[in-house]
Amino acid sequence: MALADVLTLLCCPHCGGDLDQSDRTLLCDRGHSFDIARQGYVSLLAGASKISGDSADMIAARAGFLDGGHFDPLREAVATATAAAGISDPAILEVGAGTGHYLATVLDALPGAPGIGVDVSKAAARRLARCHPRASAVVADVWTQLPVRDHAVSHALSIFAPRNAAELHRVLRADGELVVLTPTERHLQELVALLSLVRVDENKTERLGAAMAGHFDRLSLTSVEYPMRLTHAEALLLVGMGPSARHPGALSRADAIAALPEPVTVTASVTVGRYRPR
Repeated sequence: MALADVLTLLCCPHCGGDLDQSDRTLLCDRGHSFDIARQGYVSLLAGASKISGDSADMIAARAGFLDGGHFDPLREAVATATAAAGISDPAILEVGAGTGHYLATVLDALPGAPGIGVDVSKAAARRLARCHPRASAVVADVWTQLPVRDHAVSHALSIFAPRNAAELHRVLRADGELVVLTPTERHLQELVALLSLVRVDENKTERLGAAMAGHFDRLSLTSVEYPMRLTHAEALLLVGMGPSARHPGALSRADAIAALPEPVTVTASVTVGRYRPR
């Protein structure tokens, strides 16, 4: 089981103690215990989270869309950025890991490296647990203290996800790197206005830099932009996997997509940044 391979990287969310595995349970020295779900993930939430995370429908839409390969250039860009530093004895953490597609691509690029995928959504954790033989799935809240030991991982990944800069700094080794994929204002621009989707703040890059200040220095920033040709079904999956899926209007969006030419051309536009802990 992959969890057994990352126990030295994890810690008890209540007391910070070491974790050991006994059958289907993780235990710490102070008696805190955490059951391993039959799907292979473990919840290391210290208490009830204020964040519900992505729903099962959103996770299923994301899996369906990513399986179609349209974001493969983004996955490869993240893997390239992660491998660029040539850090020895890599151990990978992805926060807000969703289905685990990006984590799996990185683990394929770094043979032998263990991986931890963290998400607050149990629906995501169920997918994460089977995304790769070397990936472990943990339910945790990125806005509280992560159940990861200080300076334990070589790489932290934040892909279309919120990031707690202080916590990511804490868990990264001194020689480690943070890899962040962020959408630009052109990302999915053909669908944003038509379907009233959640827009990307045009100052997002500047706000990201401000959030990293004091914790990280940027090493590089790479732009990835290309057109995707999507069927109507794929466009619906793309809308259904993102934050706009939480807002009303799903039925009208389906009608609007059905009225478009097929295939519909949609722009993928992101930046991939590498950051070193200060």
